[in-house]
Parts: sequence; structure tokens; C-alpha cells
Amino acid sequence: MQAILYIAHGSRVKAGVEQAVAFLQRVQQEIELPIQEICFLELAEPTIAEGIECCIQRGATAIAIMPILLLAAQHAKHDIPLEIEQAKIQYPTVRFTYGKPLGVHELLIDTLQARILDTHYTTDQANVLLIGRGSSDPAVKLDLAKIATRLRDKYAYVAVDTCFLYGTGPTFEEWLQQKQDNDNRVFIVPYLLFTGILRQSITKRLVSYEEKNIILCESLGYDDNVKKALVERIHELLQL
Repeated sequence: MQAILYIAHGSRVKAGVEQAVAFLQRVQQEIELPIQEICFLELAEPTIAEGIECCIQRGATAIAIMPILLLAAQHAKHDIPLEIEQAKIQYPTVRFTYGKPLGVHELLIDTLQARILDTHYTTDQANVLLIGRGSSDPAVKLDLAKIATRLRDKYAYVAVDTCFLYGTGPTFEEWLQQKQDNDNRVFIVPYLLFTGILRQSITKRLVSYEEKNIILCESLGYDDNVKKALVERIHELLQL
């Protein structure tokens, strides 16, 4: 029997975990499988191992593993595959397949624009800054750059820059220093499903820059476009 296991990131902030679960419960309604379970990479329970065990206890003989991640970095390339390899040893008769993160997707470009328009400020002659969580994996930097280029071209921004809160730069701090030489309005969009503590740190850092024409938008979040993109990735996974 086929099952699907959704792996969300997890958060120290309770609201972040609750938002992920509520979003995935909406996604589950779009997927016609009897066994669907939710687990977390870290900072929340159930764990991946517990999620796999739960699927098997419910009768799963095949488990499709779906990472709820924006970009393919350490978690997607190493941490989750390691868990899957361990599960294959523990459950040798169960078939495991593994899906792709959301990645560079046109629907997510539209959601970024929606977050900007939600501020009700004019976008004429404006710049955008996308803030990623960060990673040591250069592929993350490359993919966010592709997303930035697509957003700029599709919605005619003067420029769309990228930076990261940790890992491979440029850092948010470096971008702020450069911003002092640019008077264009800038919309900052955290490229995150849930910001929580990270958003608080961004907000605190911007306090002294309120006069610099910087507008902090809501994060990418869990809207219908994100749901549609995820459902598309799930259907791709179930074809494996």
C-alpha cells in the first residue's frame, strides 16, 4: 500500500509548527492516498524515523518521502537521504522514493510579487531584496539568483538582489551597508515558508534604516501558489 510522508523543517516557534501542519493538512486533501503522515526534520515531533514507522504501522509497503523545503541544500541532499538509507536497512521490504524540493517555480515568483503588493506601496522604480535562510551549498545561492532574475524580468523591477542570513554570502549586513548608496525604494521579502525568530532579527536590524525607504514584506509563506507547486511536486514523486 502506498503512503506519503511529508517532512517539514520544524521550528522553535510553536506557531511555525502549527502553520506547517495546517498547510500540509490542506495539501493532503488534494492527494488521494489513504496513508499520509507529517513529520519534521528537527525542532519538532514526530521525527522522520517516527513518521516512517507510523506509515508502516498503518500498512504501508511503499513510502514516498516529500521534503517541504524551498531549495535543495544540506537537508535535502544529505540529511533526509541518510534517514531514508537507514530506513531501508530497518525495513528492507518497503519501497522508498524521494521527491524534490519546490525549487525554482513560476508560481512562487507570483507569490513573491503578491507579498510585495500586499504592502500597498508603489513598485515603480523599485528594487527588491530576497533574503534566504542560507547554506554552505553553492547551489542554493545559484537557485535564489535564478528566482531573483525571474522576478526582476517578469515584474520589471530595477534590480532584485539576494542575500542570506547565514552560510555563503552575501550577508544581510553587507547588503545594508551597500544600500546606503542607493535611494530607490526597496522591498525586502524573506524567502522563507515561516520566519519566526528570523523575521524578528531582520526587523531589529532594520530599525535604524527606517528613513532609507526600506519596506519589509511578509515572508513567502504558505499560500495557494505554494500549495499548487507542492502538489505538482508530489504528483511527480508518485510517478517514480
